Amino acid sequence: MSVKGYVGLALIVLGVLGLVYGGFSYTEEKHDVELGPVEFAVTEKERINVPIWLGVASIAAGAGLLVFSRRKG
Repeated sequence: MSVKGYVGLALIVLGVLGLVYGGFSYTEEKHDVELGPVEFAVTEKERINVPIWLGVASIAAGAGLLVFSRRKG
């Protein structure tokens, strides 16, 4: 399989994951106040939503890359 095939497969997998989970979240730690040796930290949980159209477009682009990577010539 060529590089286009692997990229197409990765796009399909990412598109399906985006549709199934609808997004992803991560935790960001912020250091707000330092008073001598004492440090107060705040952790915030952020969520990024993946739009449905982006998941579908990713699957379609991946399928297109897979189809065109298999053609010779």
